[in-house]
Amino acid sequence: MVVKATAELLKGRSDETAKMSYQNNTEGIYDVKAAGSSSKNFVLWREVVTAYAAPAIMAGIGGLVTSDRGLQIGALTTIGGSSALVAWMIGLWLRSRGGHKQWIISTPRLIVVGMFALTGALFGLFAAWVTSGLLEILNPSNHLAWFSRVWTDFPLSATIASTTVTWRWRLTVTKNFSANGGDRR
Repeated sequence: MVVKATAELLKGRSDETAKMSYQNNTEGIYDVKAAGSSSKNFVLWREVVTAYAAPAIMAGIGGLVTSDRGLQIGALTTIGGSSALVAWMIGLWLRSRGGHKQWIISTPRLIVVGMFALTGALFGLFAAWVTSGLLEILNPSNHLAWFSRVWTDFPLSATIASTTVTWRWRLTVTKNFSANGGDRR
């Protein structure tokens, strides 16, 4: 029993001595790697959920405050749905091909985000045009209550979703790129 206690005491002292007597000569190298690994990565499902929930919650609150039943329904369908769809499509493209395009990484962030916001708005207008055209073909005499909201909801939601997804992706890429030493010359 005394031998066991002595062995544990010596082991504790040797661990403390090892920690105190050896300096970490590679401290600068591992700090850069640790800084890159501690930053959040771009996770697509998290961005899609955020793109659906944020505008749906805000539009739902607006519908409750103004007592607009159409806005409350639109918050869960056209507003949240189009935001999630655009966030998913742009996030997939950025994740698979965006890092390989040098102009996306080297151009200032505000310009890249503005270009993707314009692309999102155009995609939203195209989706509204296709949706209204299909509804006219499938059911020409019945005008649905949410049909008039499509022209506002799709472009606005697509613009907001593309802006936030691109901003977050670019921020993640920039942090990881500079933390790994990729911007050194």
